[in-house]
Amino acid sequence: MKTQNRDLGHNLIKARKNHSCYGMGLGIIILDDVYPGFPGDVRNACTYPYNVQFEIVQDVDIQTLVFAEEKSPCLEPIIRAAKNLEKKGCRAISAECGYFAYFQSEISETVDIPVLMSSLLQVPLAQQIISPKKVVGLYVGAESALRDEHLIEMGIKLNSNYVVTGATDGGKCQEFQNLWIDGIRPNPPQAYYDKAEKEFVELGVDFFRQHPNMGAMVLECTGFPPFARALQREINIPLFSYSTLLDYAYSVVVHRDFYGHV
Repeated sequence: MKTQNRDLGHNLIKARKNHSCYGMGLGIIILDDVYPGFPGDVRNACTYPYNVQFEIVQDVDIQTLVFAEEKSPCLEPIIRAAKNLEKKGCRAISAECGYFAYFQSEISETVDIPVLMSSLLQVPLAQQIISPKKVVGLYVGAESALRDEHLIEMGIKLNSNYVVTGATDGGKCQEFQNLWIDGIRPNPPQAYYDKAEKEFVELGVDFFRQHPNMGAMVLECTGFPPFARALQREINIPLFSYSTLLDYAYSVVVHRDFYGHV
């Protein structure tokens, strides 16, 4: 949370190497794509109780990052975006789509600040906190676009205790398609909150019921957090999302102080 009082720990201030801006929190790489996000969506600045800095990655859109077979053209623009965020003084970097996971290693090698490219980084943690007899549900934007490389980059052991479903495969979750899918979304892209929530929750509940031994769920997509609590009310298991990832990331790079009495 932002505080009103000056942090008395800041008396002498010093320049950080190559940094021109100060007081930054998280840097978030945003796709070069025009669609809105409800509060809670990573691309909506109202989502955050702390400082964020957006950086559009030029010429990398949903089609290029998620669905294109050849992903190498994305790398250099993503590196430039990450370096720009680092130079601006951001303390950690993330990105607005879980399929940026493909580039976790390359980006973390490029900058000197923490890099958290996808909500899927939380899958190994989710696997550790539940019984090995249970599975972690990976609720992703498009199951058809999820590759082994995405999982490996996130430290997920292939064929371990996880199961996957996608929100937009096979015509499911039409309101999400109205935002994200070329050839389907209207001009301009638009979606109704109530319809999106209903479709998302129904599919999530069905996914949960198909796997009675599901002990936790990880939401890959940055557009899912607005509806996460509604889903959790129905399935009542630990739920990881981009919101939990970024809140945790901020708490690591800007540790909170403690006030009170003993």
